[in-house]
Amino acid sequence: MSHDVLNPTPEYLAFWRERHVCTLTTPRPDGTPHVVPVGVTYDPEAGLARVISNKHSKKVRNVLAAQAAQDGGARVAVCQMEGRRWATLEGRAVIRTDEASVADAVARYAERYGRTPSPNPDRVVVEITLDRAMGRA
Repeated sequence: MSHDVLNPTPEYLAFWRERHVCTLTTPRPDGTPHVVPVGVTYDPEAGLARVISNKHSKKVRNVLAAQAAQDGGARVAVCQMEGRRWATLEGRAVIRTDEASVADAVARYAERYGRTPSPNPDRVVVEITLDRAMGRA
């Protein structure tokens, strides 16, 4: 079932606010998918999803490589599921390194997951400009 990225149903949005481990799928340089567990926050007002990560991680390197090769960032997807409920958000990802973006993403993560991550000077944000939402929540 398709959803409006900027105006999700209350049920869909509520599902994205529950505490769930998600997956992030990024393209490897050879085009194969790299799928890893992550925490994701969804901001429909801005049309963004955010994942905090270490700047040395494979997912970040994948996004940077694809970002350099393509206009508009790397094509990625985040997904979560619980029983018969599932939700996927897709879009173009870029890496944000500025303090304000990282602090905002950490605060959103802390709100959703109920804990503030330990300080990490190598933390970056995988920021996804969303263009597709689907799922059954």
